Amino acid sequence: MRNKILIVLLSIFVQSTFAQTQVFNSDGIAINGYDAVAYFVDNKPTRGSEQFSFAWQGVKWLFASESNLNAFKLNPEKYAPQFGGYCAYGTMQNHLSPTEPAAFTIVNEKLYLNYNLKVKTLWLKDTTENIRKAEINWISLKNKN
Repeated sequence: MRNKILIVLLSIFVQSTFAQTQVFNSDGIAINGYDAVAYFVDNKPTRGSEQFSFAWQGVKWLFASESNLNAFKLNPEKYAPQFGGYCAYGTMQNHLSPTEPAAFTIVNEKLYLNYNLKVKTLWLKDTTENIRKAEINWISLKNKN
């Protein structure tokens, strides 16, 4: 019983340590107005519309369609980009950088954005190790924005 309690407490600590925070950017509009769900369903960046908007984590999220909006409402954590929408490679290098919509990857059903396509190429060289390092750095970086 004691071991089970320790495992549960450790699990809660790890989840809270790596949890995302409300740092999505650009004048109160998340990920510069791009549809987070479209990255998953269309495999490309797609501009969202004010017509399909939703407030989450203190910012407005825009979507290209009602179905994408509804999918996000059901599970925003599934679609929100990792590291608050900042460049994943920059986070791995321990700094916050903006992103370019076309420079994205989906790894293990999570969205990662990068500064530009050249940086995305660097990110792809070892995503497993880069994600591990970025998750460690994100613990302190998420409070710097």
